[in-house]
Amino acid sequence: MALSTKLELRQGQQLVMTPQLQQAIRLLQLSNMDLAQYVESELERNPLLEADDGAEAPVRTEVEQAEFAKSEEAAPAADGDWVDLDKPVADPEGTFDTEYENVYPESVPSDQMNGAEQGSGWASLRQRGTASGDDVNIEAFLANDVSLREYLSAQVPLVLKDPVERLIGQHLVDLVDEAGYLPGADLAVIAERLGAPQEVVEKVLAALQTLDPPGVFARSLAECLALQLKEQNRFDPIVARFLENLHLLAGHNLPALRKVVGCEMDELLEIVAEIKKLNPKPGLKFGSVQMQPVVPDVLVRGAPDGTWIIELNSETLPRVLVNRTYLATVAKGGGSAADRNYLLECLQTANWLVKSLDQRARTIMRVAEEIVRQQDAFFTHGVQYLRPLNLRTVADAISMHESTVSRVTSNKYMATPRGIFEMKYFFTSAIASADMEGESHSSEAVRHRIKQMIDGETPASVLSDDKIVEKLKSDGIDIARRTVAKYREAMRIPSSVQRRRDKRLIERVGPG
Repeated sequence: MALSTKLELRQGQQLVMTPQLQQAIRLLQLSNMDLAQYVESELERNPLLEADDGAEAPVRTEVEQAEFAKSEEAAPAADGDWVDLDKPVADPEGTFDTEYENVYPESVPSDQMNGAEQGSGWASLRQRGTASGDDVNIEAFLANDVSLREYLSAQVPLVLKDPVERLIGQHLVDLVDEAGYLPGADLAVIAERLGAPQEVVEKVLAALQTLDPPGVFARSLAECLALQLKEQNRFDPIVARFLENLHLLAGHNLPALRKVVGCEMDELLEIVAEIKKLNPKPGLKFGSVQMQPVVPDVLVRGAPDGTWIIELNSETLPRVLVNRTYLATVAKGGGSAADRNYLLECLQTANWLVKSLDQRARTIMRVAEEIVRQQDAFFTHGVQYLRPLNLRTVADAISMHESTVSRVTSNKYMATPRGIFEMKYFFTSAIASADMEGESHSSEAVRHRIKQMIDGETPASVLSDDKIVEKLKSDGIDIARRTVAKYREAMRIPSSVQRRRDKRLIERVGPG
């Protein structure tokens, strides 16, 4: 067979993911807090970007305005007409295309693709004066909560006088977790690490276990409870046997526990009531590591006419501007071709970021508005009126692809009159209605109804899963027993047998 060369003209389509478009998709998935960090890094890297703090532009005199206009006109002519500051940057290849409507038409939704300062003393007050130094702002006084380690460290000198013992004691303080325990503490290993006799470490630990709050420096729950009972002078051999068999209490096997402890049932119930008054985690009442609060990306509030006002959280939404004044100043100075190319690249990146942030905000608003429209009954009446909703329904309503909606709702939170919810919370599966012509029910609303039923139980009327199914079907919800069991387990609600035992125990001992 002979080989030959020839020319062919073929026409085809393909999706080209430019770096700008890939970055725009990534920005869409970020929360406002993460986006602010990204923008901050871009502000440090790109000299043509500046933060838009909402301040008004400086007022110029007529002479200054004329000089500024001349400098802008003369800037490009310094080294050829290489960029026109009064026109948008040419984009012949469409590299600034950050529209999300047609991104990855066949892509998988992103949610399936992957996934305090401590004070130096008991408390500290710091005063921050104003710029003038004359007025004092009360909000400038900050008080740090006393942490557990600080509280314990302050007590160590009271029970340990020897410098070596104090050193060992401080080391043990550093090992205490936020609940007040020494998790997995092996005194032999600690003694070897510190180069001290194990007997000395045990002596120091015994002294530390007398500190306030009672129960700290325990290595197990039983030891923590024993320390508290010893402090109350209520620790005796019967209580000791009781604490050695806490697993029987956890399993609500009171007959076996009474037999092991060797007491009457009335006395056993008194011990149980006393144990329930103790604090199993004594260290939690002290200051600990501050948790990062959830900052909403979208704010929803009611309007006087009964509609809903939806807006982005502008306090956390970063805004940037392109500093064309600085660009004109730099361009006027000429420079090499490499310098001009660098400035042009910075200008393109800055323009792209401004456009991407604007497009991101518009896209989030469109999705949020549609969610509120679809779930209007939830915002008005509560979770029991939450409708089943999926990504495709919202995507079709706003003419976007569902993968875009998925990216918008990832890592985003909505503040509503009923609380702060993750935007994905409003997307729930549907459970069919028992009536052929009835509307389907949201799985989240069904879970809420199951929890309401269980919360209303009494010891004499504990509902089994089968009984819950019957009640739901009578309310028009067609659901299987295994689905009820799955929802109940997801809410960490024990079985009907376990709930009946718990309620009877509470009846005999009392709540605690």
